[in-house]
Amino acid sequence: MSRSALSCPGCGSSNIIDDDLYAQSQLVCVDCGAVVSEGSLADEHVEGSGVNFVRATTSAKKPCPNLIKGLQRVKVICQTLRVHSGIENLSQSHYQQAYQHDSFINVSLQKKDVLAGCCVLVSCRLLNWPITMGTIGCLVDADLEMVGAVYREMVKILNIVAPIISVTDVMEAHVQEYKISSLHVPEDLAENPKDLTKRAVALVELAADTWIVTGRRPIPIMMAAIYLAWQSLKPTKQRLKFSLDKFCQIAKVNKHRPAMKRIAEMKGVLCKLGKEIPWVSEAVTADNIVLHVADVLQHRYTLLKRAQRSHEKALLDNCEVSCGDSQTEDGGAPSQISDFVNETSNSSSVEQCEPHSEQGNGCDNTCTVSDPHGDSQKSQGPASNWGKRVLFAPPCVVNAKRRRAEQPELKDVTGDEEISDSEIDSYIRTPKEARDFALNQKMLSVLKSQKS
Repeated sequence: MSRSALSCPGCGSSNIIDDDLYAQSQLVCVDCGAVVSEGSLADEHVEGSGVNFVRATTSAKKPCPNLIKGLQRVKVICQTLRVHSGIENLSQSHYQQAYQHDSFINVSLQKKDVLAGCCVLVSCRLLNWPITMGTIGCLVDADLEMVGAVYREMVKILNIVAPIISVTDVMEAHVQEYKISSLHVPEDLAENPKDLTKRAVALVELAADTWIVTGRRPIPIMMAAIYLAWQSLKPTKQRLKFSLDKFCQIAKVNKHRPAMKRIAEMKGVLCKLGKEIPWVSEAVTADNIVLHVADVLQHRYTLLKRAQRSHEKALLDNCEVSCGDSQTEDGGAPSQISDFVNETSNSSSVEQCEPHSEQGNGCDNTCTVSDPHGDSQKSQGPASNWGKRVLFAPPCVVNAKRRRAEQPELKDVTGDEEISDSEIDSYIRTPKEARDFALNQKMLSVLKSQKS
């Protein structure tokens, strides 16, 4: 019904207006003030669509602040490594999945930071981008043990099968950090990255065959291999004078202290193999071995066999000389030496020359000879380090730490222990000791009486 058709029931006037003075609007007659009709809150039309109570009261769930920081940390690591956007997106996806797991949601901030680096590492490996765990450890400022533990746990939780990266790919990526191309250094010091990578990979493979890589961090080994490869590709006097410090300065990389030890170890292996080169007449030392690196790497498998045979032969000659006196006394010694020759000729190491528990007559821990007096066989003591006698051995064997001798536990003395005859004899006084003891007692009694 329109407002013009309405009329006041009291006075019949049609002068009716809306009264919005209160919360509820009303139609009121202007002439008499009567209320013509009252509005109803339930009947009034409200603009807009109906909203569910649950939807109206719930708010959008915001991500955890630590999750936001972790995603930002993943982005920063990816930008530092200069990876493409695909690796960055995959790393953030892995981090979100791993962060929500019970194993990582209630851990320390350091472990969450390491988790960010591990997500980048597994993403790089899945997309064939060579990054080492040592690089991630440096970026997140954590030790490799913690990084490795978090990485294994994350891969197990997310059920990821990460591929194994080739050492060539890792070395190629590491060589790119060294600014030693013709664009950065003079021509006589410049080197092609591909040739440098090939030579450095060959040196690392040789180090792996001779146990140098075992238990060592990869970055110092790669730095040592690159340094030796750079010197050996063009072994000029200028390059040979360059120390590792100067090389790192021109290459604009940070020097790692363990790289000096790795260089010395690699030169030691190269010297052992360089001495077996037939056409080298001069003495091979650590100062001139760089000149023969190309020949050693080209024939390294043959030189390894020759060096091993030469070492075994020298060891057997020393054994025969040291045991020469014992051979005339014991008829079993020659047979033992012949057996020793057969064992060493069929093996790749000379670990069989380790001393036995029986005592040998003048063999100096290289072979065993039976004692002609069987009743007097005694232990010669702890065996010496066999890594010193082997041509190539793991570092943990060559530089073995001395173990503390286990001391017997002290037992409580109760007085009921058995006393040996020799100990009883030590308590019995001789006649002279008995006279001296009586004389001392008499003198003490005299002195006490004088004082009193």
